[in-house]
Amino acid sequence: MPLPRHEGRHELGQNFLTDPATISAFVALVARTEGPVVEIGGGDGALTVPLQRLGRPLTVLEADSRTAARLRRRTAAPTTVLHADFLRWKAPRAPHVLVGNLPFHRTTAMLRRILHASDWTDAVLLVQWEVARRRAGVGGATMMTAQWWPWYDFRLVQRVPAAAFRPRPGVDGGLLTVSRRTEPLLAPHERHRYQDFVHRVFTGSGRGLIEIIPRAARDRGGPRGTGRGAGGGAGRGTAGGAGRDAGGAGREARGGDGRGAALPRGRLLAWLRGHGIRPGALPKSLTAVQWTELYHLADRSTGADAAPAPGTRADTPAHRSRAREGTRARRRKTVSGE
Repeated sequence: MPLPRHEGRHELGQNFLTDPATISAFVALVARTEGPVVEIGGGDGALTVPLQRLGRPLTVLEADSRTAARLRRRTAAPTTVLHADFLRWKAPRAPHVLVGNLPFHRTTAMLRRILHASDWTDAVLLVQWEVARRRAGVGGATMMTAQWWPWYDFRLVQRVPAAAFRPRPGVDGGLLTVSRRTEPLLAPHERHRYQDFVHRVFTGSGRGLIEIIPRAARDRGGPRGTGRGAGGGAGRGTAGGAGRDAGGAGREARGGDGRGAALPRGRLLAWLRGHGIRPGALPKSLTAVQWTELYHLADRSTGADAAPAPGTRADTPAHRSRAREGTRARRRKTVSGE
């Protein structure tokens, strides 16, 4: 039996958008972008139909087969409606714009997929209000936002009341835009090292940044990490070969326990004061630019751990294998959902 109009299936997390003002605001945001559009979760067509009027190629992904069939009857070329799950769908290898009213219970998983995907240029998304606020850094940035800020610009557009949906959800929604920076704050090859650094800061111990940052930098020998490093770079973390760091200070610069040298407290304190940041402030208070500057500050101050000397116990094949597996595990762990 066909589902009544606006009655979303609970197991799919469907809350259809029905408010005309919100729909108009959403489509206006999409109109400011360029290129083909991919809509995540077409539902009953509340966004699909007006998006068609933009005159751009539109691909609609709908996880429910019955909803997809109904939507096909309401659309025409160049719109294509696919019965597909965005989390399993293979995105086009060409510039495109991602849009959608995301199922609230799958928002985090979908955002992870979006942020890891390549080729899309802009995203216009309707998500839970608190998720939209956290992603945009309102009231403080979360670890996920900080980890992706050098490459993406997150902006909170407006709050969408629960009454704008059918069936009505238990929380309000939020209209969020995400744009890929045309000039990233960090190069792509820095991503894994930078995200590992952010993870260590957010999960590190200490009372405020003045205590957290030096420990986070020291624990892994600075942003560059140990062995291959979080970024998967060259096996040696040094420029001068075994037992020497880039400045030739060797073991002294790394610390007697093999960890990276501590970031000098005076240098960090001067940086914090120069940016008007209290020493006791928390990681969530930093901006995108401040995160990248802090990453470079720690990188310059601590350098990176040297590779094990050839022929030593740490240079055995078994040790190298364990180090590689450890690096892969850290990459999976440090890109958090929140």
